[in-house]
Amino acid sequence: MSRFIIGLTGGVASGKSELTRRFEALGVLVADADVVAREVVEPGQPALAAIVREFGPGVLQDDGRLDRRRLRELIFADPLARQALESITHPAIRAALEERCRAAPGPYAIAAVPLLAEAGGREGYPWLDRILVVDAPESTQHARLMRRDGVDGDLAGRMISTQAPREARLAIADDVVVNDGEPSHLDAMVAQLHAHYLALAAARG
Repeated sequence: MSRFIIGLTGGVASGKSELTRRFEALGVLVADADVVAREVVEPGQPALAAIVREFGPGVLQDDGRLDRRRLRELIFADPLARQALESITHPAIRAALEERCRAAPGPYAIAAVPLLAEAGGREGYPWLDRILVVDAPESTQHARLMRRDGVDGDLAGRMISTQAPREARLAIADDVVVNDGEPSHLDAMVAQLHAHYLALAAARG
């Protein structure tokens, strides 16, 4: 059982995946909010049943799975529909993330939540003991998005602007990893943070 939970967040193309891979290589469990978000709407899950009650059976495919494209059309056409969906899925995602982290075998676990600042930071996730932000200058994010996703500069800019500003993420951070260089430079920073988190978890124990 993990005694200590770290929330990991960062803007698009900031390097969250690079960081989580390094923590996982050290034996740390990383619960990914994006993965959990897909799992909580699988057939048989209470959240899917609630979505069907709210939006009707038309949001299901013939095989009983969620028709994500149809649901996206509904929520983008109506802000109230989006709020209704989030009121169903967000509590389910948070509960599943916490349960997974608490059950982790190591002394601490990580909840990777890309939109942590948008979800209220600690107010939205009061069970987080510490928040780690992966930070990169917007110009670096922009260049990485164009290279990684093959998008033009205009679309890359819009993708960045849809998220909380960099300052909002830094405002909720206890720890910051600046990822503006080659991925290899993250190794030493992760090793240092790992030792720090092990010490904090031991003190909690």
